[in-house]
Amino acid sequence: QVQLVESGGGLVQPGGSLGLSCAASGTIFSIRRMGWYRQAPGEQRELVAYISFGGSTGNYADSVKGRFTISKDNAKNTVYLQMNSLKPEDTAVYYCNAIITTTRSGPARDYWGRGTQVTVSS
Repeated sequence: QVQLVESGGGLVQPGGSLGLSCAASGTIFSIRRMGWYRQAPGEQRELVAYISFGGSTGNYADSVKGRFTISKDNAKNTVYLQMNSLKPEDTAVYYCNAIITTTRSGPARDYWGRGTQVTVSS
């Protein structure tokens, strides 16, 4: 089994910053990529950012480019999301996602964290 454990999040004023982290643990052969999605009330879940574990370049939704930075620590199977210049519209539950293979020959599968609330409000 694979577990994704998120930390960070909380309440911040507009223009402020927050950091999220997500650590993958369990039976992991390799991680293809990790990233973050978010879901606001009444909205569909949307991709925020992701990063390949074989590379170093992050990919971002247009709405967060220039404000959010995704990074990783391969040795710790951990991905981070630094969120700056936060706006009220960034308010959502943020979910960690990972694409992981658990055996050498097995398929890559999606795994999800439980989510962490980010609220941007004055």
